[in-house]
Amino acid sequence: MTLSRLHSFYYFLLYSNFSYPTMKKITSLFLLFFVFQFAYSQEIIGQWNGVLKVPGGQLRLVFNVSETENGYSSTMDSPDQGAKGIPTTSTSFEDGVLKITIANARIEYQGTLGEDNKIVGTFTQAGQSFPMDLSREIVQKEVPKRPQEPQKPFPYYSEDIKFDNAKAGITLAGTLTLPEEKGNFPAVVLITGSGPQNRDEEILGHKPFLVISDYLTRNGIAVLRFDDRGTAASGGNFGTATSNDFATDVQAAVEFLKTRKEINKDKIGLIGHSEGGLIAPIVAKDSPDIAFLVLLAGTGIPGGDILLLQQRLIGASSGMTPAQLDENEKMSSKTFEIVRNAASDEDLKRELAGLMIQTFRSMPADQVPEGLTEGDFVNAQMKQLTSPWMINFIKYDPAPTLEKIKIPVLAINGSNDLQVPPKENLGAIKAALEKAGNEDFTIQELPGLNHLFQESSTGAISEYETIEQTFSPDALELILKWIQSKVN
Repeated sequence: MTLSRLHSFYYFLLYSNFSYPTMKKITSLFLLFFVFQFAYSQEIIGQWNGVLKVPGGQLRLVFNVSETENGYSSTMDSPDQGAKGIPTTSTSFEDGVLKITIANARIEYQGTLGEDNKIVGTFTQAGQSFPMDLSREIVQKEVPKRPQEPQKPFPYYSEDIKFDNAKAGITLAGTLTLPEEKGNFPAVVLITGSGPQNRDEEILGHKPFLVISDYLTRNGIAVLRFDDRGTAASGGNFGTATSNDFATDVQAAVEFLKTRKEINKDKIGLIGHSEGGLIAPIVAKDSPDIAFLVLLAGTGIPGGDILLLQQRLIGASSGMTPAQLDENEKMSSKTFEIVRNAASDEDLKRELAGLMIQTFRSMPADQVPEGLTEGDFVNAQMKQLTSPWMINFIKYDPAPTLEKIKIPVLAINGSNDLQVPPKENLGAIKAALEKAGNEDFTIQELPGLNHLFQESSTGAISEYETIEQTFSPDALELILKWIQSKVN
C-alpha cells in the first residue's frame, strides 16, 4: 500500500592494492585483518532497537543478534504486540551490512552499520518497504500531536460500565458519558469500523470516538462507546465473529441503555463508522428501540465490490502502475467469485488453494521474497480469505437491509475517502432508502475529508497519522445539529 523505497548499500573496500614482499608482513596483515573482523563482529552482536513507521502506525521492533560457529543467528521481539523471541530464518553480517529474514512472515531487514554505531536500513514485508534505523539505545515511539483529544477533568459525567450480550454469552466493557449525573437524555451508541478496536476507535494515535463522544456529551447527548468483543476489556472472540455477531453486541448495548434512568428510551440512536455503518442498519432493521441512524462512511454496495474499488484507489495513491492495478483487480475478482459461488467450505478451500498456487507459480522469481515457499504463501492467503468475517463481508450486500429502514438516517462521507468511495456508496444508500419509502434521510458528501473524516490533501492512508486533526469540526457540527433536529 505504499511505494517501495530504493535504498543504498555501502560497502567498504579493505586492504586492497597492497603489496607486501615478505612473509612477515603478510602474516602481520593477516593478523590485523583477523583482529579487525573480530572487532567488527563484536559490534553487531547484541540488541538492536528500532521503530517501524507504516500507514498502520508505529511498531517497536528489537533484533537480538548472537554469534554462532557458522556466523550469526538472531531473534526478533515486538514489544507492542507482546511477542518475544520470534525465530528468524537467516542472519548475515558482511562488509558492514546486516541482513535478517523471517521467511514465513515474508520479512526482510537490511541495513548498514555506520561509524556512529547505528544501522541505517529498510524493513520489507510482502513486497512493501519502509525505512527503519536501528540503535543500541531503547527507542521510543514518537508521540503525535492530537490537539482535539479532550483532557480530564471533563465537564460532564463519565462512567466505565460493563454489560452482557446474553445471546453470545459474553461481557462487554465501555464508557457511558452523560451531560450531567442526573437527567433524562437522548443517547447514541458508537459502532467501530473493521478490525479489533477499543472504545475510542483508536488508530494511529487518533481517538475519533473519544472526540465524538466528548463533543456530543458537551452538547446534551449521552454516548455509550465500548470495546469490540475480544478487545481491550471486553470478553469474547473477535477472530471468529462476523458483522452479524457484532450487531448482537450493539443490540446488547442498546438494552443496557434502556436500563438507565438517565436515558430517554425513545431517543436512542446509532452512529456507525465504516463497517459500523454497515452494522447499524442490521440492528435497526429488527429493533423498534432505534430512533435514528448516523452512517459515517457507511457501505451501500456489496463487500467484494468495495474491496475492488478500495484496492484500486489505494494502489493508485501508492504509485502502482495501471498494469499492476489491472492485474490485481483481475486476481481479486477471481478470488471473490470463488468465495461468493463455492457450494461448500471444502469446495471453497480447494478452489482458493488452487488459485493461490497458480498465483505463486506465476510470480516472477525476483518478486518472490527470499525464503518464501509456495506453502507459506498459500497458507497465509487462505487464512485471511477463509476467515468467517472476510467470507461474510465479501458476500454481504447492505442494500436489502437498507431497503427496510424507515427511521431518520444521516449518511455522510468524505470526498477523499479511498476506503469506502463516496460516490458509489452514498448513491447506493440513497437508492435503497428511496426504495424503502423512507421520507426522512440526508445524504451528503463532505469535500476534502478522508475515511477518518480528517481534512486531507489526497485521502491516502499514509496521511492519516501525519494529520494532527482527528475529526473535522464541520462534520462534528453537522452530526450534532442533525441529531438535535431529531430529538428536540
